[in-house]
Amino acid sequence: MICLAYNIGYRDFTGYTPSALINVSSLIFGVNLVLLLIGMLYFVFIRLFGKRDIVFITVFVLLTLFLIWKANTGHRFEDYALNQEWKGLILGVVAILGVSASVLRPGQSNRFFIASPVFTEKSTGTSTLLRTIAMKPNYTTGLNN
Repeated sequence: MICLAYNIGYRDFTGYTPSALINVSSLIFGVNLVLLLIGMLYFVFIRLFGKRDIVFITVFVLLTLFLIWKANTGHRFEDYALNQEWKGLILGVVAILGVSASVLRPGQSNRFFIASPVFTEKSTGTSTLLRTIAMKPNYTTGLNN
């Protein structure tokens, strides 16, 4: 959503119109696929390095900086103004994805649910929400068994 909002705002502000690579559909599908792959990579990092998120953060900050550098040195259009506008758009998308990958890690939001007494019972560690969903409703009394 942030990439899509950036795309719309950037295009409105600068008047940049070419949309062969970065457009609404590529942002909707592409960003979700990239973040899915980043989540899978996060899982691999957790398996390899344990709960050391600093390794994952460091790798993705360096990768983001490298991609920003490469995007800034790229040359897509012959027209200088159009090329600068392209760089502004691609740099923003890369920066948003890089921050999302390194700061908003997949495990980051889980800590709020794991610590919540609504979702976890400390004695068994099982999820109350999942157990409630798995219960069969009793239609005569309206209560779960």
